[in-house]
Amino acid sequence: MADLENVLGGAVGDRACVTLEVGCGHGHFLTAYAAAHPETFCIGIDLLNDRILRAGRKRDRAKLTNLIFLQAEAGEFLRVLPPAIRFADIFILFPDPWPKRRHHKNRILQSTFLTDLAARAGESTRLCFRTDYEPYFKNAAAIVSTHDSWEFAPPESWPFERETVFQSRAPEFYSWVARARTAPVLPLPSLTRA
Repeated sequence: MADLENVLGGAVGDRACVTLEVGCGHGHFLTAYAAAHPETFCIGIDLLNDRILRAGRKRDRAKLTNLIFLQAEAGEFLRVLPPAIRFADIFILFPDPWPKRRHHKNRILQSTFLTDLAARAGESTRLCFRTDYEPYFKNAAAIVSTHDSWEFAPPESWPFERETVFQSRAPEFYSWVARARTAPVLPLPSLTRA
């Protein structure tokens, strides 16, 4: 954890705001996002070192200096993130749906994780979620809709498109965007297919 803290502290420097992708995989999405938003510093985290190495090679080929990829568990990452850092956008794309009921406790989108993210949210931070598993989409939307720190944004507000590997394999997928709560609550989003 100390190594992660040192690398992270050195990488973010005195930046006040970053964009985060939790479960960045091989870095396709976040590399394209960082290239399209050179003014934004981006961090991608994933549990698997092989994915981080491949993502880093994509970043290096694109010669991006506003992007880092780190091997980290999401909770650990949030614990060592410098206290002044806030999130502009948070992307969670095609996370493991843990489809068996007894495994739902392993899903990334839980109330405690949403609370931890909200503690680092900046003004109007967007939390962008996408999955190809409809039951997880509905479950995640239900958790967010009852959380005190997040509210749903209009469905047309998906901020950036770049097809991921999982997305290219999915016959359909489901998306929502929530914002850190600062305004009246919008209704739960309807199921939209892409």
